[in-house]
Amino acid sequence: MGTVSPPHTWTYALRLPHDPRAARVARMTVRSVLESHGRPEILDAVELLASELVTNAYLHTGGPASLRLTALADGRLRVGVWDSHPYIPAPFAEPPGDRVPLAQGGALGGRGLFLVQEYADSWGGWGLGDGPLDRGTGKLLWFEMRDKALCAAG
Repeated sequence: MGTVSPPHTWTYALRLPHDPRAARVARMTVRSVLESHGRPEILDAVELLASELVTNAYLHTGGPASLRLTALADGRLRVGVWDSHPYIPAPFAEPPGDRVPLAQGGALGGRGLFLVQEYADSWGGWGLGDGPLDRGTGKLLWFEMRDKALCAAG
C-alpha cells in the first residue's frame, strides 16, 4: 500500500554545516524550491526569514543546522530551522504574545526575529530533548506563510 499525498504538498530538507556560508546556501535553496513550485508571491519573504533563522543558528551555536520547507495542502508553507542550542528566543518562546522590539537605528543586528513576527502569518518554537533523561538536542523554530494565490484557489 502506497502513501497518498494531497496535491500541492511537498517537503524539502537541507542539513547545513556550521559555516558562515550556510545562510547563503539556505537562501539559494529556498529560491530554487519556491521557483520550481511556482510560489513567487511568498518567495522573497520566505527567503529573507529563512535566511535570518539560519544566520541566528550559525551565530549562536557551534554546531550544524537544518532547514525544512513543507508545503501544506491549504496553501501554507511551513519553514523550520533546527539548531543544537536549547534556548528559544522571543517571539518563538512562550507565552505566545512574546514580542521582540525593533532594534535601534545604529545596531548592526537584532532585526531578524522582529522581521519574522512582522511578516510571518504564524510562528513558534519547540525545545527538543529537554526531558530529565534527554541530553538536550536543541530546538526547532518555525514560521508559516500563506500563499494567498493558492489559498484562494483551494
